[in-house]
Amino acid sequence: MAKHRSKRYQKAAALVENGKSYTLTDAITTVKQFPVPKFNPTVTLSFHLGVDPRKSDQMVRGSVSLPHGTGKNVRVAVFAQGAAAEAAKAAGAEFVGYEDLIKRVQDGFTDFDSAIATPDAMTEVRKIARVLGPRGLMPNPKTGTVTEDTAKAVKEVKAGRIDYKLDKNGNIAGSIGKIDFSPEQLEDNARAFLDSVVRAKPSTAKGNYIPAVTLAATMLPGIPLEAATYTKSAS
Repeated sequence: MAKHRSKRYQKAAALVENGKSYTLTDAITTVKQFPVPKFNPTVTLSFHLGVDPRKSDQMVRGSVSLPHGTGKNVRVAVFAQGAAAEAAKAAGAEFVGYEDLIKRVQDGFTDFDSAIATPDAMTEVRKIARVLGPRGLMPNPKTGTVTEDTAKAVKEVKAGRIDYKLDKNGNIAGSIGKIDFSPEQLEDNARAFLDSVVRAKPSTAKGNYIPAVTLAATMLPGIPLEAATYTKSAS
C-alpha cells in the first residue's frame, strides 16, 4: 500500500524535478524553498558508498568540524574520573561520571548525543558497547572521542563536530545544519562533510567510491546531487 504523504511533503516534492540530479548550490536553493513544518528541520547529507560494509578493511568512519556548527544543542556524556572529569564539567558536558554513569547506561540511559571517554576509562566503557555501538555513541580514538583532553573534545563536539560511521547497508549520513541556516552556511558545512568522507576512503576500496549523495531535510523529500559534485573530489 502506498504511503500517504502530507500536503506539505507533496508541495515540496513538486519543486523537485523528477529524474534530475542537482548541483549542491541548486539543491540547497531548492531545500530553502520547501514549505516547512512548525519546527526548524535538520538538513542532512546522506552518502551511499561503493564499499563492502562486511569487510573490516573497508570500514569508513571519521569526524568533521562543521564551519558553522549543526544548529543543535549537543548533549555530551563523558566517562572520566578526577581532573579529566572536572575539566569535562567545566567545558559544559551535561553528564560526567565513571562507574555510576556506566551503570545508568546499562540500565537504559542514552539521553545524550555524543560520548567521550578517557583512555583509562575504556576498559569499563567497553562493557556497554552493546548499548552505545548501535546508536553510534561508542567513543573511538579515530574520532577524537577517546582522549585525555576531555575539555577540548567537549568543546569541539558542542561547536559542531559530527562523527559518522558506515552502516550495514553501506550508507553514511550526518546533519549539516538547520533549514534556517543561510545557503552559504549550508554549503560550507556540506563541503566540509563531503571532503571528510572523501579523505576517509579506505585504501582497499575499488571502483566507484561514492555512487550517490542526497540532500534532505526532516519530513521533506530528498534531492539527489549530480555526480560531478563529489566524484571529482573522490577520484
